[in-house]
Amino acid sequence: MSTAMKHAEVTGEVKKTTRPKFTVCIPAYNRARYMARLLDSIFAQNFESFDIAICEDCSSERAAISEVVDSYSRTYPGVISYYENETNLGYDGNIRKLVDKASGEFCFFMGNDDVMCPGALTHVADVLTRNPDVGFVLKSYLFSDQSAGHIAQEVRYFEEERRFSRGQEAILVCYRRSGVIAGYIIRRDAAHAAATNRFDGTLYYQMHLTAQVLSSWPAVSTPMVLVHCGGDEPPDFGNSGSEKGKYKPGVYTPQARLNMVQGALTIIRDLRFEGKDSLAEAVQRDYAYYFYPFIKDQLNLPIGQFLSLYRSYGRMGFVKYPIFHVYCAVAYLLGERRFDLLTKAVRKRLGRSPHFGSVGK
Repeated sequence: MSTAMKHAEVTGEVKKTTRPKFTVCIPAYNRARYMARLLDSIFAQNFESFDIAICEDCSSERAAISEVVDSYSRTYPGVISYYENETNLGYDGNIRKLVDKASGEFCFFMGNDDVMCPGALTHVADVLTRNPDVGFVLKSYLFSDQSAGHIAQEVRYFEEERRFSRGQEAILVCYRRSGVIAGYIIRRDAAHAAATNRFDGTLYYQMHLTAQVLSSWPAVSTPMVLVHCGGDEPPDFGNSGSEKGKYKPGVYTPQARLNMVQGALTIIRDLRFEGKDSLAEAVQRDYAYYFYPFIKDQLNLPIGQFLSLYRSYGRMGFVKYPIFHVYCAVAYLLGERRFDLLTKAVRKRLGRSPHFGSVGK
C-alpha cells in the first residue's frame, strides 16, 4: 500500500467533522505525466472548502501516479484521499466509486489530463449561494483538439446564468451536455443514492446520475469557463470486464461510437419518470440536432464504412431527423478540420453554442 493510501485512510475520519463544499473527484488511469499539472491547478484555486479524491483503476502507470500523489499529500496534508482499486472497475465503476468516497456537498469531477481554470471553485460556490436548491451545475469549458490541429474552442451553452426546473426541462437541457466528465458538478448525496451498476460499459454513468438527480432537483448553468479539456490523448477504454469487446484501447472505433450513443439512449429510456417516453424522444431529437461529436473522429473512414456507420445510426431511430442526414453529409464532405473551423467561427460569432429545436430556448 502506498504512502498516499495510508495517509488518506488516517486523515479521512478527521475531515468528516467539517464537510467541504466540494470534493474534486479524479478517476486516474495512466497519464501520470499530467497529474501534477492537474493538482497544481486545483491547489491554485482561491477557495479553501474542498478536498480531493483520486481512484486509480489498475493501470500500468499506478506506481508513477502514486508517486505524484504521495508528493502532493506531503505538501498538502489532509486534503487528498487516494484509493487503488483491487480490480479494474472501468470508467463507469470508477466514477461510482468516487461518488461513494466523496465527502463534499458537491462532486466536481476532473479528467486526469485536464486543468481547472483559475477561480473555478469560487465561481461555482457563488453560483450555488444564489441557487442553493440545485442538484447540478452545467459548466462552460475550453477544449483543444490534437486531431484537428490544436484548435481551441470554447463551449458555452448560454450567455448568462440560467436555472432549469427539475424534471423534464432540466434533464433535456443537461443530459447530453453531461458527456464530458471534466467540470461535471453534481450534488453528492443525491448522486450516491442513484448508484447502480446497470450501465457499466456505456461510458456514460455520469449521464445516468444527471437524469436521476434532475428528476428531483433543479439545475443551473454558468457561462464562465471552468475547465480546460486536453483532448490530446487516445482513449484508454476497453480494459475492464464491462468494456472488453465494446471498446478498443487507443482508438474510438465505429462500433465504439455506436455503443456509446446506444448506451446514452438506453439510460434515458430506463429512467423512471412520468412522461418518460416523450422525454426519451426529446432527448434523441436533441442528439440528432447536435450529432457531430459522434461522427467527427470517423470522418476519415472510407466512404463504404462511413455509410455503414450512418445506416447503423439510422436504425437507432435517427433516420427520421433531417438534421442528422445533413450532419453526416456535410461533415464527411468537409472533413474534421474544416468542420471544426466552421464550428469555432459560429461559436465565436454567437458567444455560445448554437441552439437548435426547442432545447436551450
